Amino acid sequence: MTIDVLGRPELAERRARAAVAVLFFTNGALFANLLPRYPQIKAELGIGNAAYGLAVAAFPAGAVVAGLGAGVLVRRLGSARAAVASTLLTAAGILLAGLSPSVVLFAAALFLAGAMDAFTDVAQNAHGLRVQRRYGRSIINSFHAIWSIGAVTGGAMAAGAIALDLPLGAHLLISGVLFGTAACVALRFCLPGPDTEPDEGTGAETEPRVKGSAAAGRPAMTSRTRYVLAALVLIATAGTLVEDAGNSWATLYLSDSLNASAALAASGFIALVGAQFIGRILGDRLVDRFGQRAVARAGGLVAAAGMGLALAVPTVPGTILGFAAAGFGVATLVPAAMHEADELPGLKPGSGLTIVSWLMRLGFLLSPPVVGLVADQAGLRLGLLVVPLAGVLVVVLAGVLGARKPQPASGEG
Repeated sequence: MTIDVLGRPELAERRARAAVAVLFFTNGALFANLLPRYPQIKAELGIGNAAYGLAVAAFPAGAVVAGLGAGVLVRRLGSARAAVASTLLTAAGILLAGLSPSVVLFAAALFLAGAMDAFTDVAQNAHGLRVQRRYGRSIINSFHAIWSIGAVTGGAMAAGAIALDLPLGAHLLISGVLFGTAACVALRFCLPGPDTEPDEGTGAETEPRVKGSAAAGRPAMTSRTRYVLAALVLIATAGTLVEDAGNSWATLYLSDSLNASAALAASGFIALVGAQFIGRILGDRLVDRFGQRAVARAGGLVAAAGMGLALAVPTVPGTILGFAAAGFGVATLVPAAMHEADELPGLKPGSGLTIVSWLMRLGFLLSPPVVGLVADQAGLRLGLLVVPLAGVLVVVLAGVLGARKPQPASGEG
């Protein structure tokens, strides 16, 4: 039995939404406090580029290795407690990475932080989707937008700490305590009780859900469910491939291939991240009005056409606009895939979300060397074709996403 929540959300739901927003913010801010410190850590450890590259790869490696255990943790602790516990351990791992006296300990600490970050990612999204079901409308994209704000805040904090010549250990300790405390406070306002819906007839309260979600009984997984899950993984991975193109290659492509100045070359990454943030701010309203399927297809077309044109006619302004189009186009893909995976029948609670998150991170880990290999053989311009191709893939697979929901007779809160 499913229940639609059509009225104005109660105070408990509004507080829970704010609490989940805090969790996303802290998750974005914690690791962003460490990233600007990498050059200092590399210099203090006295390691070369190869050793440094292997060491920092420990973070995504930890996420990939531990990621499949996130569903079990969520079911045992509950999504809110699991998110907060793993946030605290992520903060500890980041602090240990900053204080590590050797490259081996540095990599081990990053591995721990990456593993805990994977747990946090699944748990906070699971609780965010639980709050969304209470609301009866899309709010998940706003959480991912707040994650972006947290990442920018963390990076700005790190830049300020460097400017003030604050010791690395003191900086990361302040960051960890600050955001760990914020996460613990947020836990008080998360939704109480288990994340799963009890069976009918038990007398326990049923969790409100959006129409079309899986029933509490969850039938056995079918071949159709497997196909949908695989398609959702590919959609989420397409989103991360485009994100990684901005993170890893935008500045390099603009500076080396298009001879842009160092300051201007950074605009490609900024344009992608900024447009993605705007897309996520607008995403919930667009999804409620047009449905996940239509928004994803339109976004895939925008990403493919924008970046495809930029690569076909390479200019600095056009390329910056192309990266912006790509970021805007994929803004809702990861939240959409996670939402649909969490609703799939025939899976234990949290399993679909865990699988999508895990394989999506695997794509994040593998995409840089693949693009780099193509770039070495045929040039980075050809390697960046991964962006429009990802957009085309989304257009093809978007049919597995939900269509527009029927509009309620009364206004939603």
